[in-house]
Amino acid sequence: MYFILFISFLILQRLSELYISNRNEKWLLANGAIQYGQSHYPYIVAMHTLFIISIITEYILRSNAPIDYTFLVLFILVLLFKFWALSSLGKYWNTKIYRIPGVYPVKKGPYKLLKHPNYMEVCCEIAIIPLVFHLYYTAVIFTVLNALMLSVRISVENKVWAK
Repeated sequence: MYFILFISFLILQRLSELYISNRNEKWLLANGAIQYGQSHYPYIVAMHTLFIISIITEYILRSNAPIDYTFLVLFILVLLFKFWALSSLGKYWNTKIYRIPGVYPVKKGPYKLLKHPNYMEVCCEIAIIPLVFHLYYTAVIFTVLNALMLSVRISVENKVWAK
């Protein structure tokens, strides 16, 4: 029962992020934004989709793994940080890489302290979410895959903002 609630929340949260991203994408394009890193984006989508499938599959194979409330609290704290990071970016936040010529990176909220706080948050999410239900294989495999994916993405993004 807890797992069904948790995974349903996670899926709804991810879908709402895609909705916000699509809405912001329209605004960005209407304001002259240019997209970068299109070649790696489908791999990011695939990885995040497989992440959720892996959580469900490993949970079923583990025969109803119990909930770990410590990791659940950590997940909630990570979500709060995510909301802070995304709200700091406002209409500039997107799941894709966009830049409006002449506009510089946002420097408020956690972006005053860190260069890529949202990516740090995603790393935490990928590691913590499976651990809420003791899904160690998913946690390890997708933490590694996410690190590889983010090494490509951050490299592209750093080049875009260096222009």
